[in-house]
Amino acid sequence: MNAINHSEVQAIETANEDVVIPEQSNIVVPLSQLRVSKRNVRKIRSSGPSIEALAASIARVGLLQNLTVVQARGGKYYDVVAGGRRLAALKQLAKARRIPKEWAVPCMLVASADARTVSLTENVQREAMHPADQFEAFAALVAEGQPIEDIAADFGVTPLVVQRRLKLANVSRRLLADYRADAVSLEQLMALAITDDHAAQEAAFYEAPEWQRQPHSLRARLTEQDIDAGHALVRFVGLDAYEAAGGGVRRDLFAQDDNGTYITDTALLDRLVKEKLDSHAAQVKSEGWAWVDATPSMTHADLHAFQRAPRERRTPGKRESARIEKLEARMQAIGEELDAALDSDDEETADALQEEGDSLAAQLQDLEERLLDYNHTIKAAAGAVVTIDWQGQVVIHRGLLREAEAKALRTLERLQQGLTEEESNGGDSGNDDQPKAATISDKLAQRLSAHRTAALQIELARNPQAALAAVVHGMVQTVLRVGRYPHYSLPLDMRLNVQNRLDSMAPDWPESPAAVALRELQQAAGADLPQDSADLFAVLLAKPQDELLQLLAVCAAATVDAVIHRASEHQPGEELAQAVGLDMAAWWQPTAEGYFQHISKAMILDAVGEFAPDQAARLEKLKKGDLVSEAERLVAGTGWMPAIFRVDALQESDCDSGTDEIANSLAA
Repeated sequence: MNAINHSEVQAIETANEDVVIPEQSNIVVPLSQLRVSKRNVRKIRSSGPSIEALAASIARVGLLQNLTVVQARGGKYYDVVAGGRRLAALKQLAKARRIPKEWAVPCMLVASADARTVSLTENVQREAMHPADQFEAFAALVAEGQPIEDIAADFGVTPLVVQRRLKLANVSRRLLADYRADAVSLEQLMALAITDDHAAQEAAFYEAPEWQRQPHSLRARLTEQDIDAGHALVRFVGLDAYEAAGGGVRRDLFAQDDNGTYITDTALLDRLVKEKLDSHAAQVKSEGWAWVDATPSMTHADLHAFQRAPRERRTPGKRESARIEKLEARMQAIGEELDAALDSDDEETADALQEEGDSLAAQLQDLEERLLDYNHTIKAAAGAVVTIDWQGQVVIHRGLLREAEAKALRTLERLQQGLTEEESNGGDSGNDDQPKAATISDKLAQRLSAHRTAALQIELARNPQAALAAVVHGMVQTVLRVGRYPHYSLPLDMRLNVQNRLDSMAPDWPESPAAVALRELQQAAGADLPQDSADLFAVLLAKPQDELLQLLAVCAAATVDAVIHRASEHQPGEELAQAVGLDMAAWWQPTAEGYFQHISKAMILDAVGEFAPDQAARLEKLKKGDLVSEAERLVAGTGWMPAIFRVDALQESDCDSGTDEIANSLAA
């Protein structure tokens, strides 16, 4: 059934008889007589590095393949129709005088009529070896004793390329077989090569579902017990110091830049971190603090468990004062120049001014910091915490008070104040023995009126309704602009200053949630109040106390002024913020326009290190515009606030004690 019949045999014999092998002959041609043929189908010239690598290979192992040539007209030259790269490499060797210009080049001579066909055939009818075969061939050369550097020179590649081939050759046989069958990609193979453990390689790949076999997932699974060399703890200790201590390191040969290095001995790393932190803590302890703790990490919540001890600002010297004045003057000038640059869309000038302003602000802040210090009493009770930030830098939080320490300092302050008052009272001399004038003098009249004022004060203090009405009356006239036609004045010397300069300092303030809410509250509070001053007081006097208190709060709010003219660690109104439970995240969000574009790149990266530490390294190389946008995107929903909005939380005991003191004073 499968036998070949006589006709088929004849057809095969006839076909074989028709096959004509073109004439070819091997010859040797001097290099100076060879040139590239115009009939060479390769028109794109090879790059310089490619030719250099091939020349190095030929110099080391010789010319392994003949050049294909045809004889040119005139018979003097031979045109190379296949082997142009080899010819270029040979000429480069001759130019470098590594071979003579007349070096005998082995060639295969073909008929001129077949030149283009031969050239096309050599370039098309060939198949590159499978990469896996190349990996194993490199490994075989090393097994035969050839140094990696020599192999790299033979093939015109770097030693790193050879090391990568060897690493891939060392992957599990099963995985290499699947790679040959296209069941495993080269990227997956490179990720699995992070370890030499074949069992771990196979488990990471075959035990993972299909959707978890991406290269980064495989690499992460194989290094989940290791620590990236970019981690803050490794940066703090230093990779060199870790390795000098005998620590193991796993390096990903396929990683780009400085990535792909992993620490394998976490116990050693922890010990080195502790030793270095303890050394820093000992230096801080020598400053005179009562206690110093060292911890690798500290969150904002951990820090808020402490209270901040106050620092005292000394009077600056002449040179310091002059320097401060000079910096402030230049910063004010920069602000005006920056506004002009932004108005004219001169981004280059604006960026330069912003950078200069940031530098001057840092210098001014440094000067101010040097003027602040803790006194000996504070240091005897307070302490410090030495920790590490996301960049691996040491951070020292000084002047921290635990609950008991803060309470002890407050008690000491009360005792000192009480002693001062007693000494002051004890030193007063009465005027009972002074002779009385026969007639009342102006001075005596003033003195008596003072006693009368004191009497009015106590009476008013005992009548909350009248007191509230009087206070609210003055506030309503000033803030809500009603009752401005007075027929009489209350005997209270009240001066209220409404805060009306915020819009000049923050252009986005009028439409901010807090400003809108306050305006709505003020409009509702003043809607039904009379314009006549006497009528207004009567209405207020008749109002229930809770309504008066509401009016009081609305009006008092408009007088709050916590504006500062210089960046400082201490903000005005901290006690007020604590009392009302201020949460800036409810009223303000850091945006590109409102915050990030007005600070330096370094400050943005520091901020990102707090609210998105895993993204900080990625953002370091971005331009400022892109960095600003990314920071705005990443901060959304985190609740992060700039340091100027962070108010240290008071302990519950502080609030309780403050409330008790007020209650006791009122009861008295």
